[in-house]
Amino acid sequence: MCTGKCSRFIAVTLYPLALISIICNIVLFFPGGDVKYAKDGHITEEVKYMGGLVGGGLMVLLPALYIHLTGKQGCCGNRCGMFLSIAFAAVGVAGALYSFIVAVLGLQHGPLCKVILFWVTPFKDSDPSYLTDNKGWGKCTEPKDIVQFNVSLFATLLANSSLQLVLCTVQMINGLFGCLCGACIDKGSL
Repeated sequence: MCTGKCSRFIAVTLYPLALISIICNIVLFFPGGDVKYAKDGHITEEVKYMGGLVGGGLMVLLPALYIHLTGKQGCCGNRCGMFLSIAFAAVGVAGALYSFIVAVLGLQHGPLCKVILFWVTPFKDSDPSYLTDNKGWGKCTEPKDIVQFNVSLFATLLANSSLQLVLCTVQMINGLFGCLCGACIDKGSL
């Protein structure tokens, strides 16, 4: 196993995952594609935590850039670079974990929506989970289809952050092997 090639594979895989996290979080700010809810502050609380933008986005994207460099010949493709990739991957693990926790909370609490005349989180303390019983989803009158909107995007963030968590953890192990054994980067012909 070549630790340099593994680093490149992990980094290339983390790029689209970080982009998906950022996009999901930005889209969550505009339920129904409308900016009025963000302007009026009628956004689900977990969206404001920006788990996808900060955690699964920036905190994974920056380590991915460095991890990619450890897979190439040069200043980062050596034992010291691999050692530093462990720290960068740990930052990625922390970001993915943050995104994961925010997504779980977003799914658990449900969306902020208008019920009759008031903006509330109607599913926050529901005994049977609203995720398995979609009969009550109709009580949210505004924004339109907000429950499906939130569930689909938070579920995407949950799956995405799980993959990021696994990949960054694998890079920590890969970085340890690369630090101990070398990056085994192709030197090319002399």
